[in-house]
Amino acid sequence: MDVREQGMDSCLQKTLDEIQRATEGMAAEQLAWHPPGKWSAGDILEHLTLTFSGTVKGMQRVLASAGAGVQKRTLKDRLSALIVVEIGYFPSGRKAPEMVVPQGTDASRAVETIVSNLKEMDAVLSEVERKKGRSARVPHPVIGPLTIEQWRKFHLTHTKHHMKQIAKLRQSNPQSVTRKP
Repeated sequence: MDVREQGMDSCLQKTLDEIQRATEGMAAEQLAWHPPGKWSAGDILEHLTLTFSGTVKGMQRVLASAGAGVQKRTLKDRLSALIVVEIGYFPSGRKAPEMVVPQGTDASRAVETIVSNLKEMDAVLSEVERKKGRSARVPHPVIGPLTIEQWRKFHLTHTKHHMKQIAKLRQSNPQSVTRKP
């Protein structure tokens, strides 16, 4: 499924492209397969879907607030943003926050759901940027306050990190018929 979204922010379009490339041709059984104790590709997509919908909820709160959204950043916040957002390095091994841990939804609907949530996130991020300004910073639960542009880059970096995991799952799935070269 190749989806090009009219008017979608270019960074979020790259996010969508990464998801489509990584999951292209995967059957429901492949999306559901996982080694013991690890997430499946469907779980990874659900996790990303939860991060996208969490961002939507956070941005809706920002839109409902009267403040301008400019928040102070600590040195730790600046370093975290530099590493993850600007350099594009997403550290491995960090446990996902409870609110974005997959609950095992239907893997066959994972790709469709993530595309819908990504579109919704794109719309609300654009609205926050329009109403609160380009310099407004909205807190990320781990990285600290980010501009809307940085939020988009965060989601791209986070998605790339997880698409590498899906590629590894595809390679290690003993029943995989559509292996990527």
